[in-house]
Amino acid sequence: MSLAGRVALVTGGGRGVGRGIALSLAADGAFVAVNYRRDQEAAEATVADIESCGGKAQAYAASIDRYDENAAMVTAIEADHGPIGILVNNAGIASRGQSVADTQPEELQRVMATHALGPHYLSGLVLPGMRTLDRGDIIMISSVATRSLSANGAPYNMAKTAMEALAYTLAKEEKEHGVRVNIVAPGLVETDMGERLMRALQGVDDLRVLDDGMPFGRVCQPEDVANVVHFLVSEQNSYLTGERLYCDGGGQVIVRK
Repeated sequence: MSLAGRVALVTGGGRGVGRGIALSLAADGAFVAVNYRRDQEAAEATVADIESCGGKAQAYAASIDRYDENAAMVTAIEADHGPIGILVNNAGIASRGQSVADTQPEELQRVMATHALGPHYLSGLVLPGMRTLDRGDIIMISSVATRSLSANGAPYNMAKTAMEALAYTLAKEEKEHGVRVNIVAPGLVETDMGERLMRALQGVDDLRVLDDGMPFGRVCQPEDVANVVHFLVSEQNSYLTGERLYCDGGGQVIVRK
């Protein structure tokens, strides 16, 4: 197991893409701290699934947009299990699809805090311990939204773009400490958030109806994104840092049959 002995923190790890990443890292031997904000039941279910397969995990509560809660969580994880060697900044929320003129300041602040400020807080908090290890990895789960920057999504577009700027900056700063920083940018993924998005945009309740119009005949799954993350933090990746890998089937074109 190439990740044996490593401690990973996956934010928003109880559901969707975060859950898929947590399961994948644990299956390769990492201890996984599964972060959640409100859905303790989902986080504990992910922990239970990991443990049922022989892995090790524990749920930790923190609202990613709160520095004090992040600090308390990192302190608790390090006290329980040692320095965090893998940080996956995955926790996210969607914006409401309004134009800039119609967006409320509170929404902009909330989305920016979750996607940009939170990863900055957490990266700064884990780096002192991470630098003491032979290797460290920080992964930002971004989005193809930073490529298209579509209308009516400014808070999300801005927040994910800021997250990517953080990643590129960190990659330069932390290379000398053996820390690799990379970005994974999925398209539509079959998660609760993906289902809500397609319900709002196309009135689709079952993403299976989109399969025929998607690359490789199916909607992207959390496991697809998890596989990319797993590669980046594993021994197979010795030389990539400051990179953005898209996980969208080569450019999604959603065709509804």
